[in-house]
Parts: sequence; C-alpha cells; structure tokens
Amino acid sequence: MFKHAPPSYECPFCALVENRPHQGLHSTAEDVVYRNDTVVAFVASHWWRKNPGHVLIIPRRHIENLYYLPDDVGAAISAASRTIAIAMKRAYGCDGVSTRQHNEPAGNREVWHYHLHVFPRYEGDGLYAADGDKHLTTPEQRRVYVEKLRMALREHA
Repeated sequence: MFKHAPPSYECPFCALVENRPHQGLHSTAEDVVYRNDTVVAFVASHWWRKNPGHVLIIPRRHIENLYYLPDDVGAAISAASRTIAIAMKRAYGCDGVSTRQHNEPAGNREVWHYHLHVFPRYEGDGLYAADGDKHLTTPEQRRVYVEKLRMALREHA
C-alpha cells in the first residue's frame, strides 16, 4: 500500500552504501562524511544555489520510506542529523540548519530509499521558495564541502 518503487528497482543509495557503481548515482564513496553501523551521510550531488553542501542521511539497509522506518533506525538517523548539523554550523558558518524528508510520488520523491536532507541555511536564502533552483554538482565542487565537514566531525568527535 505504501510502496512505490518499481518491481525491478535497483536502488542507487544501496549501491552507494555498498560502494558499487550505479547508472543513476551521481554521489560516490568520496562524498561520504559520516558512517556507522546504521546510517551513512554524504554530501548530496544536487544542490540549491544558495545552500551548497547539503547532506543526505540514509539507513545502510534498504528502507523505502518513513512508513517502514523502524524506530531504532529513525533514532540513529535523528542522532546523525544532529551530529551533521553541528558540524555544518562549524564548517560552513551557516546561520542555521533545516531538515526535510519526503515520501511517495506526491511528496516529490526521486529515490525510493529513505533519506533525510540536512541543509545549511543562511538569512534570506529562500530555500523553500527555490525548489526549482536545484542543480547537479561536480565531484570537485562537492569535495570542498566534504573536506570541511570531515574536518569538523574529526575535531569535535
């Protein structure tokens, strides 16, 4: 009832967790900034113009959406989002942080694997008004943000 992935769906986020290639995957293992036994966090391949370096946090095992998310995995994602948010504040000097998560086609889903967005926020950035401003980044563009976040995570572990 709550599943929408096509029957033959090959999940790009599962490929990222397993560090294997996938045709629809723009992010790579080099984009990963945080991982533990339950979650992986990486700098997203698509950004909004005024909010570069946003991060996606995903469960390591395939879970399609919020409706199937076990409480312990949800708690691990929440804890990771706090860790990433604090690192973002330190690394990027952003004014704030927002999180958001989407479910089902009407919720603007693009990948059928649960993921939580963590956005750096800046005064007047208009993030929610700028949904059409999403663009694909290069590995080189992401690398700067990956390095900043990794350093902030190491320094305050």
